[in-house]
Amino acid sequence: MDIPALLDGLTDAQVDAVTSDGAPLCILAGAGSGKTRVLTRRIAHRVATDSADPRHVLALTFTRKAAGELTSRLGALGVRDTVAAGTFHGVAFAQLRRRWADAGRPAPTLLERKARILGPLLGRAEGVQPGDVANEIEWAKARMIDPAGYEAAARAEGRQPPLPPAELAAVYERYEEEKRRRGLIDFDDILLQCAAALDTDEGFAQSQRWQHRHLFVDEFQDVNPVQHHLLEGWRGRSSDLCVVGDPNQAIYAWNGADPRHLTNFAAAHPGATVVHLTDSFRSSPQVLAVAAAVLTGATGRATGLRAHRPDGPIPTVRSHPTDGDEARAIARSLRDRRRPGTSWSHLAVLTRTHAQLALLEDALRDAGIPFRVRGGGALLRRPEVQAALGHLRDGRGPLHARIADLDLQVRAATPDDVEDGPAAERRAALAEIVRLGREYLALDRAGSPEGFAAWLSATVGVEAARRGEAVELATFHAAKGLEWPIVFLAGLEQGLVPIGGAGDADLDEERRLLYVAITRAELELHCSWARQRTFGTRTVPRRPSPWLEEIEAARAALAAGATGAESDWRDRIIEERRRLRSARALSGHPRGPAVTVGLGADPEILAALRAWRADAARTSGVPAPVILHDTTLAAVAEARPRDHEALMSLPGLGPVKAHRYGDAILGVVAAAGDSRSDTAAAS
Repeated sequence: MDIPALLDGLTDAQVDAVTSDGAPLCILAGAGSGKTRVLTRRIAHRVATDSADPRHVLALTFTRKAAGELTSRLGALGVRDTVAAGTFHGVAFAQLRRRWADAGRPAPTLLERKARILGPLLGRAEGVQPGDVANEIEWAKARMIDPAGYEAAARAEGRQPPLPPAELAAVYERYEEEKRRRGLIDFDDILLQCAAALDTDEGFAQSQRWQHRHLFVDEFQDVNPVQHHLLEGWRGRSSDLCVVGDPNQAIYAWNGADPRHLTNFAAAHPGATVVHLTDSFRSSPQVLAVAAAVLTGATGRATGLRAHRPDGPIPTVRSHPTDGDEARAIARSLRDRRRPGTSWSHLAVLTRTHAQLALLEDALRDAGIPFRVRGGGALLRRPEVQAALGHLRDGRGPLHARIADLDLQVRAATPDDVEDGPAAERRAALAEIVRLGREYLALDRAGSPEGFAAWLSATVGVEAARRGEAVELATFHAAKGLEWPIVFLAGLEQGLVPIGGAGDADLDEERRLLYVAITRAELELHCSWARQRTFGTRTVPRRPSPWLEEIEAARAALAAGATGAESDWRDRIIEERRRLRSARALSGHPRGPAVTVGLGADPEILAALRAWRADAARTSGVPAPVILHDTTLAAVAEARPRDHEALMSLPGLGPVKAHRYGDAILGVVAAAGDSRSDTAAAS
């Protein structure tokens, strides 16, 4: 390998990360900073300088796809010998199978779905889904909590399991006993049993440590306690460990992931070297400014990232009357942005939950826009959906009657206030099955449950699995690690972003999750929310996400002349946030983030302001945004100022512009109000 070529095109910080003699080494890599490039080149550099034998390298990832990409990149860099790369589960299972074979023991059968055993154990427990119990068992196992310790741990953590803690502990114990009786292990057992073998079998531990002498871990912020324990077992007393991650992208706490393994790495490993990658090559300065504003919130703390892409358009925020209107508007915008030479696959629509994707699929299908759902078939794989399809198959009467019964169950389980969160998402998923069932019956009135199941596989499944030229639909979680030139974020509403029921500790992760979604965009970012959303058969009013306030503040700061460099726009965002809150108070909404300036803009006043701005731009011979930015027009249309003092409190209206355009703006607002009054009187 050509060593200088391995360093070609790297920044100084990336070169430090690739060539450092530090051991252990921690690389803190921000969004878009090229962490995979650095990780693969570090491995290749160590091989090229004979400081690592590729036959003894183990690279741990969190997906098989990431492991495959890492291996492929290493091959392209000239690493001829195969480096072992895989997921924690994949590596641990291979080691266990070899151990069982060496001992002459048959390998246990892998249980792919806990519900197969939990369903019979739960019997007819009313309102308890096997999937919910499975999730709680997975929570415990990720933290190495056995059935005997579950009740105390659940109470200490304030868990709200689907059964009382003592009852769930008993089900957990019976589940473990039933697996042992049948000779089964689940996916969680793979990690637990491999870690236990490393702890108790010195010969096994030494052989694995000899085989895997050089350890590399990607996405280290996602490591949970059992994975961390397993990693320590593989490492032993060796210091040859390199971890890469970003604490700002820690979004898997539900799976036990603890970003403190990354943030406290230096304290936990005295003598460790820490390298920071702060150059972001993915997103435009404008997208990065909005992302950082959301992440830092009201603190104004710097993220440390510097954008290296050219300037792009300021991200947009739109509100829509209903979720259906929002989906159709996004479909129109997708078609508008598919210009000559632009691929459909350059566009993506992201939502917080899977259930939100259904309306978007309908809108894109109606518009003739090809799409695929990331993690395709997710709806059909949900435990409650599989259980519902089983009831439809095993029930009595014609299919339309069975679907009507399911609809009644969904509606009966929906509380009056339609709370958000996992329970609401489960109901929304079942409501979508009801809708699809009626769609199927409209095509085949004599349809059977078997025909419905086949139709679902041939429509929902096939559409989800499309490849090639297609718009990507994905949840925020599923989008992690991906990027697109143009990204739409839909459903940015309180109860979804952040998710309903999120506690104080969860809010930080929800904020990071939105940050991850925003930083998937390379050039254009478009945010939207709906003032009404349908849950099952009920339509309820919605409020914008409180974090749209940070997005609006960043937009206003950028429109007012911030360059996109963090040192320039951070202080401006703080100031614009103060302006937005003052404007909200003037508009009669003095409390909290329930109403975000610009999101409740009066449509008639906004239209009149845009017409005035177009005339002013033509007269002055400049582009319309130079007169006033869209953000400023929206703020005026919401606040409806009556004098210059109120006008001056709005974002983007400094003394110069207020003096130049103030009388005209106030006249437009007054005229629009008079017009509405005249219309009301006439009617």
